[in-house]
Amino acid sequence: MNYTPNSPFLQKLRGRITLQEVNGSDPRFGSSTNAPGVPISGIPFSERGSRLLVFRNQAGLYIRLAERWAKWEEEVGDYRHRGPVIQDLVFTDAEGAPLDFTLTAYPHALWIETRCGEFWITFFDAETLYFKLPCARGGISFRVYAAQGRADRRGGEFKGDPEHQRTHRNVAYTTNARIVSNEIAPDTAGYARVRLQVQATADAGLILNITPRLGFNRSLPRGEDVLRAAEQRWHAWFAAAPTVDAPYATQYYYAWWILRMGLLSPRFFLTREAMAPSVIHYVGVWQWDAFFHALAYRYVDPQLAEDQLRVMLDHQREDGMIPDAVYDEGVVMRWKLSGTGREVDITKPPLIAWAALKLYASHGRRDFLDEIYEPLCRWNAWWFEKNDDDRDGIVQYGHPFSAGTDDSPLWDDGMPVESPDINTYLVMQMDALARMAEILGLNDDAAQWRGRADTLTQKMIAHFWDEHAGVFWAMRDHQRVRALTPFNLFPLLTGRLPRALADRVVAHLRAADEFWTAYPLPTVAKRDPKYDPNQMWRGPTWVNVNYLFIEGLARGGYLDLARALRDKTLELLMRHSDIYEYYNPETGNPPPRAASVFGWSSAVFVDLAIKASRGEII
Repeated sequence: MNYTPNSPFLQKLRGRITLQEVNGSDPRFGSSTNAPGVPISGIPFSERGSRLLVFRNQAGLYIRLAERWAKWEEEVGDYRHRGPVIQDLVFTDAEGAPLDFTLTAYPHALWIETRCGEFWITFFDAETLYFKLPCARGGISFRVYAAQGRADRRGGEFKGDPEHQRTHRNVAYTTNARIVSNEIAPDTAGYARVRLQVQATADAGLILNITPRLGFNRSLPRGEDVLRAAEQRWHAWFAAAPTVDAPYATQYYYAWWILRMGLLSPRFFLTREAMAPSVIHYVGVWQWDAFFHALAYRYVDPQLAEDQLRVMLDHQREDGMIPDAVYDEGVVMRWKLSGTGREVDITKPPLIAWAALKLYASHGRRDFLDEIYEPLCRWNAWWFEKNDDDRDGIVQYGHPFSAGTDDSPLWDDGMPVESPDINTYLVMQMDALARMAEILGLNDDAAQWRGRADTLTQKMIAHFWDEHAGVFWAMRDHQRVRALTPFNLFPLLTGRLPRALADRVVAHLRAADEFWTAYPLPTVAKRDPKYDPNQMWRGPTWVNVNYLFIEGLARGGYLDLARALRDKTLELLMRHSDIYEYYNPETGNPPPRAASVFGWSSAVFVDLAIKASRGEII
């Protein structure tokens, strides 16, 4: 292969995008690759704002869609398990036989070597892939999920059947090469088979347009222009990021790749361009994740960073509640509570004011604080008005999803639970609102917010603190929930604890049989009977939790421990070529169900690597 991109960033990431799904041969999933019902993982080829995810298997390439299609789930399955929209895409020789190929991936293009010459693939736009064809006779074959299609003199089209709704995305393929043969035939399981043979010249290409729109893009551009534009887009993204020390650089730019590739284009309820937690596993925008994503985007694009917050506030309810998640098709504000059959409100921890202040500290955009201050005041009020059944001033969770820690043992005995973490978040939020009020010249508001934060801190100590154990126990029906998690130590993050209490909390963090594992911090203490290092929130390390503790430790004056936790977190995130949702705290490996190409883990790595390179902790 003679091609080398001009950009040093793209050269650095050569081969990092594997296109291989981690299932099939992977014992974590135990089924054949692409089999219906099999969850997917891996690292796809994609582009900012696109919903097209290109993968490969032994047979060739295929394309999944980062879309939910909720109203079609009965027919096609949920977005994690449904089949690809384009399947078995192979390059063929002059006789139509599939070609073996060697693939080299860059962020902007896939370079494919065959015995008949080189192909390459890049994005022309968010809905259109450009295929450069070698100067030879050969072709492309693929299966498309469609009920019907028609061939024409430049390629072919597949449009939806209005009566049966069998084609959920319209597809067109178009070439400027001389067509030798062009066949569309019915195939199995709702697919149609395309077999295209061409005689290609030096400037020949093919575009594949996959769109929810009725109108196709069938205008074939000059290939070199498309490739150059794709390279420039990615180079500009990486070049905008601050430089970091050499040990972090390769994983750092990979994290930035995730943070660009995972941006979803606005569509329907998704009012702003926003980052999916993982374009494979979590298609939509979740509130908690969005706030961490914004921390990274503030280094390259203030507007994009702010929009991660705005996309949630766009759907704020009249009573002040902010939804748990936003999808193309709607928002999630209520969910059934297990064991009860009744629906309750669900949201996520109130970190939006905390995140907004970090954006302001980077760019000083006062108008953004002015825009969101009143909505955040209503959001804060909702927590106290709607989530304190016994009216004791201590806030509760009504559903595990609202904590973000879905399967934590803190919820094993049922809901609601008065937990130290939600009350800590509210102290942090009110301190942030006080600072915002000062910036906006609302000094009376600022004094009130600080007074309320102080009052809630004292109530937390009185309500949750166990002097004998040295932790803040969660409470259900005014009885202690005896599960030891980092969330029982969260009041440390306020920076308001008396030193004697803070020292007791920090002792738990340092304890090797509790939280100071090889790769801290586990989400359940290692000595706790309910500790499981591989089960989501029952043991694995989540780096967003680490991030909050790094900041809390530094604010509390525990600088050496904060630095040690930062360094261990960076080490953990550099252990593997991909970046995952959570990690085994003893081995540092991703557990079987940890999502790949994960957004907030990438954002945490970006922020910590920049700070470490600058000699900063927070």
